[in-house]
Amino acid sequence: QVQLVESGGGLVQAGGSLRLACAASGSIFSINVMGWYRRAPGKSRELVAMILSGGDTNYAGSVKGRFTISRDNTKNTVYLQMNSLKPEDTAVYSCAASAPRSWAMSSWGQGTQVTVYS
Repeated sequence: QVQLVESGGGLVQAGGSLRLACAASGSIFSINVMGWYRRAPGKSRELVAMILSGGDTNYAGSVKGRFTISRDNTKNTVYLQMNSLKPEDTAVYSCAASAPRSWAMSSWGQGTQVTVYS
């Protein structure tokens, strides 16, 4: 397992942008799946975006076209670029990583708060 630390959250006006970063304590080169999840107040955690080791990505319908996930294996970091933010994007965003050759998330970060105001 790797340790994950998120950064980049904050307070932003609707329509604005933020870029989240998830730094891993070790190499992410062999990690099969890395993803960003979010939990809004009173709601269950949901998958926002995921990226596979080969670069394939998948997004929740609510963020498709606005958010972009990417990974930089040289920096052991995964990013989530969030554009055209909406108040309903307000949540704690956490990154997660699977073990090599696994689809199950086994490492989680502490999360970073994103608050979007109108």
